[in-house]
Amino acid sequence: MMQLPKLDEYDSAPVYVQLSDHIKQEIFCGALVEHSRLPSVRKLAELLGISTTPVEAAYQQLIAEGYVYSQPRRGYRVRAVVEGYHDILLGKSDTQITEDTKGINHASMTNRQGQAASTVVSPDLQSLRPVTNVTYDFHMSHNDFSLFPYAKWQQYANRVWREEAEELLFYGNPQGERGLRNEIAAYLAQFRGVRCTPEQIVVGAEQHLLMSLLTQTMLRKGGIRSIAVENPGYRLLPGTFRNYGYEISPVSLDNEGINLDELDRASVSLAGVSPSHQFPMGMPMPISRRLALLDWAERSGAYLIEDDYDGEFRYSGRPISSMQGLRENTPVIYMGGFSQVLAPAFCIHYMVLPKELLPHFGEVYRTVLFEQSASRLHQRTLELFMRDGELGKHIRKMRNLYKRKHDLTVQSIQQHFGAWPGFEIRGEHAGFHLMLRLNSKQMANAMVATALKTGVQVASAAYLWANESVPADGKKEFMIGFAGIELEKIEPGIAALASIWKV
Repeated sequence: MMQLPKLDEYDSAPVYVQLSDHIKQEIFCGALVEHSRLPSVRKLAELLGISTTPVEAAYQQLIAEGYVYSQPRRGYRVRAVVEGYHDILLGKSDTQITEDTKGINHASMTNRQGQAASTVVSPDLQSLRPVTNVTYDFHMSHNDFSLFPYAKWQQYANRVWREEAEELLFYGNPQGERGLRNEIAAYLAQFRGVRCTPEQIVVGAEQHLLMSLLTQTMLRKGGIRSIAVENPGYRLLPGTFRNYGYEISPVSLDNEGINLDELDRASVSLAGVSPSHQFPMGMPMPISRRLALLDWAERSGAYLIEDDYDGEFRYSGRPISSMQGLRENTPVIYMGGFSQVLAPAFCIHYMVLPKELLPHFGEVYRTVLFEQSASRLHQRTLELFMRDGELGKHIRKMRNLYKRKHDLTVQSIQQHFGAWPGFEIRGEHAGFHLMLRLNSKQMANAMVATALKTGVQVASAAYLWANESVPADGKKEFMIGFAGIELEKIEPGIAALASIWKV
């Protein structure tokens, strides 16, 4: 039986956040057991003396995070959560990650931009790269820069250059500017629920470089020569580790993320996952699976690489907190960056290493003596931008803009593809793209090429499947990016795509 919460109208957290956090605590303390039924939206609203809107929002947030499920005519019910985690500090990880980031105390405190850097691109990779001069650009990772704070950024850059020009011309800290790492640690705690110190953060110009340093760090640790990766999944992770001699074990996905039974059979000591928003399928990993995955890592003596490339952008409820922050001292290597939060051209990414890996990372540095790859000017500018609270303001603006584009894209796809055989949308409510799944006798690459010839750019997901595997149901999968396209072009662009591909 759930105890009713005491809601505080003067609390900085919205009512639906207070309510969803209270229900989580009831689940973890055992007051709400597996499959127990929650009060209906209307009933709970009456009991609390509030409107149904915050109750509905709280329930939807709990569903998104995997604490609750709903069934027709059976209402909202509690999902199974891994036992033994009643001591999780919800207030540290989830309650701080609110959709509205006003009031963050900054003073105390991934890049999906194409898949290859080579100028020579094979035909099967071409659809993954941005193309200029298209009428309708649904590329999966373009940004919208219409709201970028150009004047504010230039103001900070001019200040840094004026005060520190001579110093900035020399090499900086190989691990990244200390001030920026302080701000990143505070930012991750506030926005993503990550628990770390600035000493655990490594800044780099791009993901491949950081991943390469990570492979060498793991080799220095010893005993880890294989890695499990999501299938389908982001190619940079397995590609980088393969180039350093690691054995790659692709593991299939189910509706909740990486398949734990397959992961157990893979006998690996390292696994890469994207729990907040799986790439490319888009499903969030529910709390029970995330806890079970942490359990697997501890039981196996393994490490997890958490790719959180677009965790800030969720369009229904609050962003889902990181897996790294669910417990103290998790064996999780957290990867993130500012390519989608700000812009890819600044080339600022970061990884958060578990404390026990820091000595091995130090050995890599002493062996190679590498220098910092990210511009010191950009690092110092970003530090000031974050410290003054400008990043939080920018994220709120962009989340609202991308939500409008997301909602219109979903609506347009439903309108123009609703009658298509096997039509399905996946990956809603987060990120920069949607997955459109269809039945078709045509080859996916041929469909992409036909669309491009008529001015519509989309990408096939076929390349992201390992070892030439394909979806079990045989559907063709396309990534429809909505972030970079102008709002007024979304509906006619989807209409054009449906007309081009018509049966």
